[in-house]
Amino acid sequence: MPKLSNRVDTFTDSVIRRMTRICNQYGAINLSQGFPEFDPPREITDALAEVAKKGPHQYAVTYGAQNFREALAEKQGKAIGRSIDPNTEIVVTCGGTEAMMCAMMTICNPGDKVMVFSPFYENYGADAILSGAEPIYIPLVPPTYEFDISLVEKGFQDGAKAIIVCNPSNPCGKVFTEEELLAIGNLAAQYDAFVVTDEVYEHIVYEPAKHICMASLPGMYEHTITCNSLSKTYSITGWRLGYLIGPAHVIEAARKVHDFLTVGAAAPLQEAATVGLKFGESYYRELLEKYTKKRDYFLHGLDRIGLKHNEPQGTYFVLVDIQEFLDLPQFAGYTDLQFCEWMIEHIGVAAVPGSSFFKEPVNNLIRLHFAKDEKTLERALGYLGKLADLTKEQLC
Repeated sequence: MPKLSNRVDTFTDSVIRRMTRICNQYGAINLSQGFPEFDPPREITDALAEVAKKGPHQYAVTYGAQNFREALAEKQGKAIGRSIDPNTEIVVTCGGTEAMMCAMMTICNPGDKVMVFSPFYENYGADAILSGAEPIYIPLVPPTYEFDISLVEKGFQDGAKAIIVCNPSNPCGKVFTEEELLAIGNLAAQYDAFVVTDEVYEHIVYEPAKHICMASLPGMYEHTITCNSLSKTYSITGWRLGYLIGPAHVIEAARKVHDFLTVGAAAPLQEAATVGLKFGESYYRELLEKYTKKRDYFLHGLDRIGLKHNEPQGTYFVLVDIQEFLDLPQFAGYTDLQFCEWMIEHIGVAAVPGSSFFKEPVNNLIRLHFAKDEKTLERALGYLGKLADLTKEQLC
């Protein structure tokens, strides 16, 4: 048989999506793959029903329908603090996943280096490899997930073309401070490099933390490619609507890459989602209130059970420390992946092994999400209580 590409041997399939498949096999509660359990806003689904009757049903302009781009420019212009030209500074993609891949392929030549904070959303390493770049990992150090800015400078000194900043960060829920963003941005400008941001959780940031767009900082618009998505903000992960915002010359190139990657995002879904992009500020306040209640409910539940965890500043993910269980005789030699597989079958809850997010040899963390109805979270906490029983049995 002909030999396959070498690059496919350098990364695995998505562990997150793999956990969902195993979860479905056993009928467990899926707290692994981060999609909301509840429906999108009624205004959006009503619009989709109308679009199903009237269209459009054919291709939109490859880089995004005009009204969709205009609505995006209006909404995100407020966040970035400048006027965004919908005709030259936006490209609509098939989800945030394609947005990041498109950005990487637009700016990277084979052999270029790209910095990635660790822990990281698992796609970033694969994106770098698929675009021919070499990832350089910068540790975010638990429990507060701070980083050493000198390592970022060293990465740029060593020739890094870009740095990826997920803000708020998946999986650890870190929200980068203005001071941290300025430090990163100043170095990117000094070394004439790019900052590629992933801001899909921009509206899920818990007080007193505050989300700041990198592109809004002084002098950073020309150095920033903003990747984003409607998936989490409007609970439409299956619609696969994402976008890039950046300087016109960057977007002109990104549109060419996007055109040959996917041609274009679904026209009917763009039409319906435009309604959501025009929501007022009250929608985003209510969204944050909803997730704040879910976070508080779930974290308090973990505390009652006695499971150790971090406290996310943003996103709807939490990292749980499972070291005390891995130290039990029945789990001797288990990896976090094996423990997650055991959890699905015997506890009834699906999680993601933390090792899939870290470049460092981290084997004691799992990621759970709380974008679920309260009844589902209550059931999940009840099942997770079985974990505490394991340590009690050992003491007996």
